Amino acid sequence: MVDVEVRRVVLDADAALERLDRVLARALPDLSRVRLQSLVRTGHVLRDGVAVADPSARVGNGAVFDVTIPAAIAAEPEAESLNLVIVYEDDDLVVIDKPAGLVVHPAPGHDAGTLVNGLIAHCGESLSGIGGVRRPGIVHRLDKDTSGLIVIAKNDRAHQGLTAQFADHGRTGPLERAYLAFTWGIPEPRAGTIDAPLARSQRNREKIAVTRGELGREAITHYKVERVLGTGAPVALVRCQLETGRTHQIRVHLSHRGHPLLGDAVYGSAFKTKAGRLCGPAKAALAALGRQALHATLLGFAHPRTDAIMRFESPLPSELTALLSALEMES
Repeated sequence: MVDVEVRRVVLDADAALERLDRVLARALPDLSRVRLQSLVRTGHVLRDGVAVADPSARVGNGAVFDVTIPAAIAAEPEAESLNLVIVYEDDDLVVIDKPAGLVVHPAPGHDAGTLVNGLIAHCGESLSGIGGVRRPGIVHRLDKDTSGLIVIAKNDRAHQGLTAQFADHGRTGPLERAYLAFTWGIPEPRAGTIDAPLARSQRNREKIAVTRGELGREAITHYKVERVLGTGAPVALVRCQLETGRTHQIRVHLSHRGHPLLGDAVYGSAFKTKAGRLCGPAKAALAALGRQALHATLLGFAHPRTDAIMRFESPLPSELTALLSALEMES
Protein backbone atom coordinates (compact mmCIF):
# COMPACT_ATOMS: atom_id res chain seq x y z
CA MET A 1 0.00 0.00 0.00
CA VAL A 2 1.26 3.49 -0.91
CA ASP A 3 1.51 5.57 2.26
CA VAL A 4 1.89 8.94 0.56
CA GLU A 5 0.53 10.22 -2.76
CA VAL A 6 1.85 13.28 -4.60
CA ARG A 7 -0.25 15.02 -7.24
CA ARG A 8 0.85 17.83 -9.53
CA VAL A 9 -1.43 20.73 -10.44
CA VAL A 10 -0.33 22.91 -13.38
CA LEU A 11 -2.16 26.15 -14.14
CA ASP A 12 -2.50 27.55 -17.64
CA ALA A 13 -0.01 30.23 -18.62
CA ASP A 14 -2.83 32.74 -18.92
CA ALA A 15 -4.78 31.60 -15.86
CA ALA A 16 -6.49 34.38 -13.93
CA LEU A 17 -5.44 34.99 -10.34
CA GLU A 18 -7.57 32.94 -7.93
CA ARG A 19 -7.40 31.68 -4.36
CA LEU A 20 -5.11 28.67 -4.03
CA ASP A 21 -7.67 26.52 -2.19
CA ARG A 22 -10.26 27.18 -4.92
CA VAL A 23 -7.82 26.24 -7.69
CA LEU A 24 -6.81 23.04 -5.92
CA ALA A 25 -10.42 22.08 -5.19
CA ARG A 26 -11.26 22.37 -8.90
CA ALA A 27 -8.19 20.37 -9.96
CA LEU A 28 -8.59 17.69 -7.26
CA PRO A 29 -12.39 17.19 -6.94
CA ASP A 30 -12.06 14.03 -4.85
CA LEU A 31 -10.62 16.10 -1.97
CA SER A 32 -12.78 18.53 -0.03
CA ARG A 33 -11.81 22.19 0.10
CA VAL A 34 -11.49 21.93 3.88
CA ARG A 35 -9.12 18.99 3.46
CA LEU A 36 -7.03 20.94 0.92
CA GLN A 37 -6.88 23.99 3.20
CA SER A 38 -5.55 21.72 5.93
CA LEU A 39 -2.89 20.32 3.59
CA VAL A 40 -1.79 23.85 2.68
CA ARG A 41 -1.54 24.94 6.31
CA THR A 42 0.47 21.86 7.27
CA GLY A 43 3.07 22.38 4.53
CA HIS A 44 1.90 19.66 2.14
CA VAL A 45 1.48 21.98 -0.86
CA LEU A 46 4.68 23.14 -2.58
CA ARG A 47 5.26 25.71 -5.32
CA ASP A 48 8.69 25.32 -6.88
CA GLY A 49 9.75 23.28 -3.85
CA VAL A 50 8.64 25.90 -1.35
CA ALA A 51 5.65 25.36 0.93
CA VAL A 52 2.71 27.70 0.44
CA ALA A 53 1.21 28.38 3.87
CA ASP A 54 -1.85 30.47 3.01
CA PRO A 55 -4.89 28.78 1.38
CA SER A 56 -6.20 32.20 0.33
CA ALA A 57 -3.02 33.16 -1.54
CA ARG A 58 -3.69 34.35 -5.10
CA VAL A 59 -2.10 32.16 -7.76
CA GLY A 60 -2.16 31.82 -11.53
CA ASN A 61 -0.04 32.41 -14.65
CA GLY A 62 1.36 28.89 -15.14
CA ALA A 63 1.98 28.11 -11.48
CA VAL A 64 2.91 24.50 -10.69
CA PHE A 65 2.00 22.90 -7.36
CA ASP A 66 2.90 19.55 -5.86
CA VAL A 67 0.30 18.35 -3.38
CA THR A 68 1.39 15.64 -0.97
CA ILE A 69 -1.51 13.60 0.38
CA PRO A 70 -0.58 11.55 3.42
CA ALA A 71 -2.31 8.23 3.99
CA ALA A 72 -5.50 8.57 6.00
CA ILE A 73 -4.81 8.08 9.68
CA ALA A 74 -6.70 5.49 11.67
CA ALA A 75 -10.06 6.60 13.02
CA GLU A 76 -10.27 7.29 16.73
CA PRO A 77 -13.40 5.16 17.25
CA GLU A 78 -12.43 1.51 17.41
CA ALA A 79 -13.65 -1.00 14.86
CA GLU A 80 -16.39 -3.26 16.21
CA SER A 81 -18.09 -6.13 14.46
CA LEU A 82 -21.82 -5.38 14.41
CA ASN A 83 -24.67 -7.11 12.61
CA LEU A 84 -25.42 -4.32 10.12
CA VAL A 85 -28.23 -4.60 7.58
CA ILE A 86 -26.55 -3.39 4.38
CA VAL A 87 -29.03 -2.42 1.68
CA TYR A 88 -26.46 -1.24 -0.87
CA GLU A 89 -22.70 -0.69 -1.03
CA ASP A 90 -20.10 0.36 -3.58
CA ASP A 91 -16.68 2.04 -3.52
CA ASP A 92 -18.19 5.42 -2.62
CA LEU A 93 -21.03 4.85 -0.19
CA VAL A 94 -23.04 2.41 1.87
CA VAL A 95 -26.77 2.43 2.65
CA ILE A 96 -27.80 0.90 5.99
CA ASP A 97 -31.23 -0.06 7.32
CA LYS A 98 -30.63 1.02 10.92
CA PRO A 99 -32.47 -0.74 13.74
CA ALA A 100 -33.91 1.23 16.63
CA GLY A 101 -31.49 1.48 19.56
CA LEU A 102 -28.35 1.87 17.43
CA VAL A 103 -26.54 5.19 17.96
CA VAL A 104 -25.13 6.62 14.73
CA HIS A 105 -21.99 8.40 16.00
CA PRO A 106 -19.87 8.07 19.16
CA ALA A 107 -20.75 10.66 21.79
CA PRO A 108 -20.45 11.04 25.55
CA GLY A 109 -22.16 8.03 27.05
CA HIS A 110 -22.08 6.20 23.70
CA ASP A 111 -18.40 5.79 22.84
CA ALA A 112 -18.77 2.21 21.59
CA GLY A 113 -21.26 0.02 19.78
CA THR A 114 -22.28 2.78 17.36
CA LEU A 115 -22.96 2.61 13.63
CA VAL A 116 -19.61 4.35 13.02
CA ASN A 117 -17.79 1.66 15.01
CA GLY A 118 -19.51 -1.04 12.99
CA LEU A 119 -18.79 0.63 9.65
CA ILE A 120 -15.10 1.04 10.44
CA ALA A 121 -14.95 -2.71 10.96
CA HIS A 122 -17.11 -3.56 7.94
CA CYS A 123 -15.57 -1.19 5.40
CA GLY A 124 -11.95 -1.53 6.50
CA GLU A 125 -9.47 -0.38 3.87
CA SER A 126 -12.24 0.75 1.50
CA LEU A 127 -12.53 3.90 3.64
CA SER A 128 -10.12 6.25 1.86
CA GLY A 129 -10.43 8.96 4.47
CA ILE A 130 -12.85 11.78 5.19
CA GLY A 131 -10.79 14.89 5.86
CA GLY A 132 -7.67 12.74 6.15
CA VAL A 133 -9.13 10.33 8.69
CA ARG A 134 -10.07 6.78 7.78
CA ARG A 135 -13.67 6.97 8.96
CA PRO A 136 -17.20 6.88 7.52
CA GLY A 137 -18.62 10.22 6.40
CA ILE A 138 -21.87 10.89 8.24
CA VAL A 139 -23.98 13.26 6.11
CA HIS A 140 -27.28 12.87 8.00
CA ARG A 141 -28.41 11.13 11.17
CA LEU A 142 -31.30 9.26 12.66
CA ASP A 143 -32.15 9.44 16.34
CA LYS A 144 -31.01 6.44 18.36
CA ASP A 145 -34.58 5.18 18.68
CA THR A 146 -35.64 5.89 15.10
CA SER A 147 -35.24 3.01 12.65
CA GLY A 148 -34.70 3.09 8.91
CA LEU A 149 -32.49 4.12 6.02
CA ILE A 150 -29.27 6.11 6.28
CA VAL A 151 -26.49 6.69 3.73
CA ILE A 152 -22.82 7.06 4.66
CA ALA A 153 -19.93 8.26 2.49
CA LYS A 154 -16.70 6.26 2.20
CA ASN A 155 -14.45 8.97 0.75
CA ASP A 156 -14.10 12.74 0.47
CA ARG A 157 -15.67 13.01 -2.97
CA ALA A 158 -18.79 11.10 -1.96
CA HIS A 159 -18.98 13.05 1.28
CA GLN A 160 -18.94 16.37 -0.59
CA GLY A 161 -21.57 15.26 -3.10
CA LEU A 162 -23.97 13.83 -0.55
CA THR A 163 -23.52 16.73 1.87
CA ALA A 164 -24.46 19.18 -0.87
CA GLN A 165 -27.65 17.25 -1.62
CA PHE A 166 -28.69 17.10 2.02
CA ALA A 167 -27.95 20.81 2.41
CA ASP A 168 -30.30 21.49 -0.53
CA HIS A 169 -33.00 19.29 1.11
CA GLY A 170 -34.26 18.15 -2.29
CA ARG A 171 -35.56 21.59 -3.22
CA THR A 172 -33.64 21.67 -6.49
CA GLY A 173 -32.16 18.17 -6.59
CA PRO A 174 -33.24 14.54 -6.37
CA LEU A 175 -32.93 14.05 -2.60
CA GLU A 176 -35.99 12.32 -1.09
CA ARG A 177 -36.64 11.42 2.54
CA ALA A 178 -39.90 9.99 3.84
CA TYR A 179 -40.82 8.67 7.26
CA LEU A 180 -43.76 6.72 8.68
CA ALA A 181 -45.03 7.91 12.06
CA PHE A 182 -47.79 6.71 14.38
CA THR A 183 -49.49 9.68 16.03
CA TRP A 184 -51.98 10.09 18.85
CA GLY A 185 -55.09 11.54 17.23
CA ILE A 186 -55.73 12.43 13.59
CA PRO A 187 -53.96 15.52 12.18
CA GLU A 188 -56.32 17.96 10.46
CA PRO A 189 -56.25 18.71 7.66
CA ARG A 190 -55.23 15.19 6.78
CA ALA A 191 -52.55 16.43 4.39
CA GLY A 192 -50.58 19.60 4.75
CA THR A 193 -47.35 21.34 5.68
CA ILE A 194 -45.96 22.27 9.08
CA ASP A 195 -43.72 25.32 8.78
CA ALA A 196 -42.46 26.09 12.27
CA PRO A 197 -38.87 27.17 13.14
CA LEU A 198 -37.00 25.04 15.66
CA ALA A 199 -34.28 25.72 18.22
CA ARG A 200 -32.89 24.29 21.43
CA SER A 201 -35.45 24.72 24.20
CA GLN A 202 -34.57 27.47 26.69
CA ARG A 203 -36.35 25.57 29.46
CA ASN A 204 -34.85 22.15 28.82
CA ARG A 205 -31.58 22.08 26.86
CA GLU A 206 -32.07 18.41 26.02
CA LYS A 207 -35.21 19.20 24.02
CA ILE A 208 -35.98 20.99 20.77
CA ALA A 209 -38.89 23.42 20.62
CA VAL A 210 -40.83 25.51 18.13
CA THR A 211 -39.26 28.95 18.46
CA ARG A 212 -40.17 32.30 16.99
CA GLY A 213 -37.65 35.08 16.43
CA GLU A 214 -33.99 35.02 15.54
CA LEU A 215 -33.14 31.80 17.39
CA GLY A 216 -35.44 29.60 15.33
CA ARG A 217 -34.06 27.78 12.29
CA GLU A 218 -36.33 27.09 9.34
CA ALA A 219 -38.05 23.71 9.63
CA ILE A 220 -40.63 22.40 7.15
CA THR A 221 -42.41 19.04 7.26
CA HIS A 222 -44.96 17.85 4.68
CA TYR A 223 -47.37 15.20 5.96
CA LYS A 224 -50.25 13.00 4.83
CA VAL A 225 -52.47 10.72 6.91
CA GLU A 226 -52.17 7.26 5.37
CA ARG A 227 -54.53 5.37 7.68
CA VAL A 228 -56.77 5.94 10.69
CA LEU A 229 -56.46 3.24 13.35
CA GLY A 230 -57.92 2.40 16.74
CA THR A 231 -61.18 3.46 18.34
CA GLY A 232 -60.74 4.01 22.08
CA ALA A 233 -57.73 6.22 21.40
CA PRO A 234 -57.61 7.10 17.69
CA VAL A 235 -54.19 6.72 16.07
CA ALA A 236 -53.01 7.83 12.63
CA LEU A 237 -50.32 6.33 10.44
CA VAL A 238 -48.76 9.46 8.92
CA ARG A 239 -46.26 9.75 6.07
CA CYS A 240 -43.88 12.68 6.52
CA GLN A 241 -41.49 14.17 3.99
CA LEU A 242 -38.76 16.53 5.10
CA GLU A 243 -37.95 19.78 3.36
CA THR A 244 -35.40 20.54 6.08
CA GLY A 245 -33.51 18.22 8.41
CA ARG A 246 -33.52 19.62 11.94
CA THR A 247 -32.89 17.58 15.07
CA HIS A 248 -36.10 15.81 16.21
CA GLN A 249 -38.00 17.73 13.49
CA ILE A 250 -40.89 15.31 12.89
CA ARG A 251 -41.32 14.53 16.57
CA VAL A 252 -41.45 18.20 17.57
CA HIS A 253 -43.63 19.35 14.67
CA LEU A 254 -46.30 16.71 15.21
CA SER A 255 -46.27 17.25 18.96
CA HIS A 256 -46.62 21.00 18.35
CA ARG A 257 -49.78 20.23 16.34
CA GLY A 258 -51.14 18.22 19.27
CA HIS A 259 -50.35 14.81 17.78
CA PRO A 260 -47.17 13.44 19.37
CA LEU A 261 -45.75 10.09 18.34
CA LEU A 262 -46.75 6.94 20.13
CA GLY A 263 -43.98 5.87 22.48
CA ASP A 264 -42.22 9.27 22.47
CA ALA A 265 -41.21 9.76 26.10
CA VAL A 266 -39.64 13.17 25.37
CA TYR A 267 -42.31 14.97 23.38
CA GLY A 268 -45.40 12.88 24.15
CA SER A 269 -45.25 12.07 27.86
CA ALA A 270 -48.47 14.01 28.54
CA PHE A 271 -50.34 11.52 26.35
CA LYS A 272 -49.35 8.39 28.27
CA THR A 273 -52.89 8.12 29.64
CA LYS A 274 -54.16 7.51 26.09
CA ALA A 275 -52.32 4.18 26.07
CA GLY A 276 -54.72 3.00 28.76
CA ARG A 277 -57.60 3.39 26.29
CA LEU A 278 -56.07 1.00 23.76
CA CYS A 279 -57.22 -2.60 23.51
CA GLY A 280 -55.11 -5.31 25.14
CA PRO A 281 -53.06 -6.36 22.08
CA ALA A 282 -52.40 -2.74 21.03
CA LYS A 283 -51.49 -1.74 24.57
CA ALA A 284 -49.06 -4.68 24.80
CA ALA A 285 -47.52 -3.90 21.40
CA LEU A 286 -46.96 -0.26 22.41
CA ALA A 287 -45.42 -1.27 25.74
CA ALA A 288 -43.10 -3.71 23.93
CA LEU A 289 -42.08 -1.01 21.43
CA GLY A 290 -40.17 1.00 24.02
CA ARG A 291 -39.38 3.90 21.66
CA GLN A 292 -41.00 6.51 19.45
CA ALA A 293 -43.00 5.02 16.59
CA LEU A 294 -40.98 6.56 13.74
CA HIS A 295 -39.33 4.84 10.77
CA ALA A 296 -37.27 6.28 7.87
CA THR A 297 -38.97 4.38 5.07
CA LEU A 298 -37.65 6.10 1.91
CA LEU A 299 -34.28 7.52 0.89
CA GLY A 300 -33.41 8.76 -2.57
CA PHE A 301 -30.41 10.71 -3.91
CA ALA A 302 -28.11 11.09 -6.89
CA HIS A 303 -24.97 8.97 -6.73
CA PRO A 304 -22.13 11.43 -5.99
CA ARG A 305 -19.85 9.95 -8.67
CA THR A 306 -22.17 8.78 -11.47
CA ASP A 307 -25.24 11.03 -10.89
CA ALA A 308 -27.42 7.91 -11.21
CA ILE A 309 -30.62 8.22 -9.18
CA MET A 310 -30.55 5.84 -6.21
CA ARG A 311 -33.85 5.11 -4.43
CA PHE A 312 -34.32 2.76 -1.49
CA GLU A 313 -37.38 1.75 0.53
CA SER A 314 -37.56 0.03 3.90
CA PRO A 315 -40.75 -1.62 5.20
CA LEU A 316 -41.81 -1.17 8.80
CA PRO A 317 -39.64 -3.27 11.14
CA SER A 318 -41.22 -6.15 13.04
CA GLU A 319 -41.97 -4.17 16.22
CA LEU A 320 -43.86 -1.49 14.28
CA THR A 321 -45.60 -4.11 12.14
CA ALA A 322 -46.81 -5.73 15.38
CA LEU A 323 -48.13 -2.38 16.59
CA LEU A 324 -49.87 -1.74 13.26
CA SER A 325 -51.50 -5.19 13.30
CA ALA A 326 -52.73 -4.74 16.87
CA LEU A 327 -54.21 -1.33 16.05
CA GLU A 328 -55.89 -2.78 12.97
CA MET A 329 -57.57 -5.39 15.19
CA GLU A 330 -59.02 -2.57 17.27
CA SER A 331 -60.26 -0.54 14.29
